[in-house]
Amino acid sequence: MASSESATILQRLEQLHPKLIDLSLGRIERLAAALGSPHEQLPPVIHVAGTNGKGSVIAYLKAMLEAAGLRVHVYTSPHLRDFSERICLAGPEGAQPIAEDALSELLERVERANAGEPITFFEITTAAAFLAFAENPADVVILETGLGGRLDATNIVRSPALTLITPVSIDHADFLGDTIPQIAAEKAGIIKPGVPCVVARQPDEALDAIVCNASDLRAPILAGGSAWDAYEQHGRLVFQDENELIDLPLPRLIGRHQIENAGIAVAAVRNLPGFEITESDIAKGLNDVSWPARLQRLGPGALHALTFPNSELWLDGGHNPSAAQALAGAMAELEERVPCPLHLIIGMMSNKNAAAFLAPFAGLTEFVATVAIPGQPNAYTAGELSTMARHQGLFAEPARDLEDAFNLSRSVAQGPVRILMTGSLYFAGKVLEAHQHGLARI
Repeated sequence: MASSESATILQRLEQLHPKLIDLSLGRIERLAAALGSPHEQLPPVIHVAGTNGKGSVIAYLKAMLEAAGLRVHVYTSPHLRDFSERICLAGPEGAQPIAEDALSELLERVERANAGEPITFFEITTAAAFLAFAENPADVVILETGLGGRLDATNIVRSPALTLITPVSIDHADFLGDTIPQIAAEKAGIIKPGVPCVVARQPDEALDAIVCNASDLRAPILAGGSAWDAYEQHGRLVFQDENELIDLPLPRLIGRHQIENAGIAVAAVRNLPGFEITESDIAKGLNDVSWPARLQRLGPGALHALTFPNSELWLDGGHNPSAAQALAGAMAELEERVPCPLHLIIGMMSNKNAAAFLAPFAGLTEFVATVAIPGQPNAYTAGELSTMARHQGLFAEPARDLEDAFNLSRSVAQGPVRILMTGSLYFAGKVLEAHQHGLARI
């Protein structure tokens, strides 16, 4: 939770525009100008767009750059538990969430500069991030798009050092289009004239749209599967590009999809203009990387008391069908190595395709407990989710809350189980809060 002062300001900022999402650059360009154009005073920027894997790729980039001794600012969204997580400032211990008093002062400044004009919450808080990054020293800024790319508030940065596009799939169709080429073209809107763009392995139709955009801008494309490749071999991560093949440790983050995410980051740091990132820096970053709620196995905490001893608790904020396929694949691999009944506890926002998210778990899952995300009026009800799960062939029951979900799981289980809590980053944040501080906190 944010401090009471910053939380009050954030609540006011949410009322400045009638729509949650309204893609446009005009409002943030006006506000940025009123603030003295901080987006034009940033250190070299790595701009990241895509549908899946952005957060993990950014975590790898941060870890590798910091291993090289660089100071790194990081902007991501949404947050898990506290808004300050979105704006991480470089410091002696690596990038850390902005301090609450600094956040409150920053939000007050952008609120005054905006002077009550209509602007979305994401736009005005992105302006705050630009201001923070411009006024605090760093060597690199890693900037994640909020939605799409072409009309995303972060895209007022006109001259990034490097752009990245992670795997593209269907998500936010209401805003970005309902086909892969349309969505890829929106993501490719971050590509800038002459600026190299590192691209994950993509469906052909997505890559064609990205390459078309880059060709018009004469921007070099470094695409996975052609300019570079990354794969697991003999328990190691092998990365190969046009210059050499390097042997690296497997990434600390779990799941086969993390091989690709790590590969994107390696390709990026090896092509970041003006910096020399060594193989040892890359290896250290792969070992040191941390990104909560991405196939995170929960250690000791309050939630373990709610299930059988020796049960495993896993957490992931995935919320679209592609993420679900990666999650189901990772759970299937775990089942092959260490067999254990899989139970899901799922909470999702109602603008997500819950049926398609649940489908990959059919035949893999013993039981599903569904919950409404606390404090999110735009979330599916537990009943809605359980109905969709049953239509996918899953044994599912609605739960009153997280504690009831664990009780339902325990009533079905015959012994230790593997519980995966997933469906939303908002839900993941609530789970982390409950695990650390107890259920009463949510």
